[in-house]
Amino acid sequence: MLETLSEHGCFGGVQGYYRHAAPAIGLDMRFSVFVPPQAATGGKLPVLFYLAGLTCTEETFMIKAGAQRVAADLGLILVACDTSPRGAGIAGESDSWDFGVGAGFYLDATQAPWSRHYRMESYVVEDLRAAVLAHFPADAQRVGIFGHSMGGHGALTLALRHRDIYRSVSAFAPIAAPSQCPWGRNAFGHYLGEQGPAWREHDASELMRGLRSPYPQGILIDQGLADKFLAEQLLPEQFEAACKAASQPLTLRRHEGYDHGYYFIASFMEDHLRFHHQVLAG
Repeated sequence: MLETLSEHGCFGGVQGYYRHAAPAIGLDMRFSVFVPPQAATGGKLPVLFYLAGLTCTEETFMIKAGAQRVAADLGLILVACDTSPRGAGIAGESDSWDFGVGAGFYLDATQAPWSRHYRMESYVVEDLRAAVLAHFPADAQRVGIFGHSMGGHGALTLALRHRDIYRSVSAFAPIAAPSQCPWGRNAFGHYLGEQGPAWREHDASELMRGLRSPYPQGILIDQGLADKFLAEQLLPEQFEAACKAASQPLTLRRHEGYDHGYYFIASFMEDHLRFHHQVLAG
């Protein structure tokens, strides 16, 4: 069952916020959807899932990214979800901004107490996708995924792990090698246990090294060079090297003067939407 929290006219379409029961999580989850005006003519439309970064919610992208105008022009459905379960009741889950609440890292935790509710990979791939396909005019054969920071990590890893579902993938300032950075080591240690094969299964750079051109139509990444997290946390050069070894076409654009925030994301959002539209329409 889908509960409508609010809906708003937006660029000829509808921007909505919703809540539903999520079996993978065992709790209710919130998500947002922009349906473009082309939906009024009937038929299925391509759908693009956005995964947000640390501390964000299902509202952040829709409010800050400036994506709806271009999506309305292209006929793209946009979907954004929350970044973790809410109300799991785990001691200490809200103590840190970069772990626990708001920091689910788009994986299924295997370690107690996190493993009961922190199952964000299954939520995004199964529960959220099923809800969108059931309640909105989304084409199951034309699905793309993108994201920012922790969500960029999620977009890359979920695309590489579920290539039968996602036809296009891009990212803004992704955590590209989480097993090698403090954010990733902290999250993986708590969610997945000691470093080992499970870590590699959720590290985009490690995953890419085991593949051969999984997205021949290309992957797009934008990275700001004034990003304070670039050197220690993001490590795009690791993913760049992995793509080269895997013969994976990659467009990694580095931008002087841009930081880690949504002014950066909004500046290049149109490029990403047009990239996905071209792939999904092909």
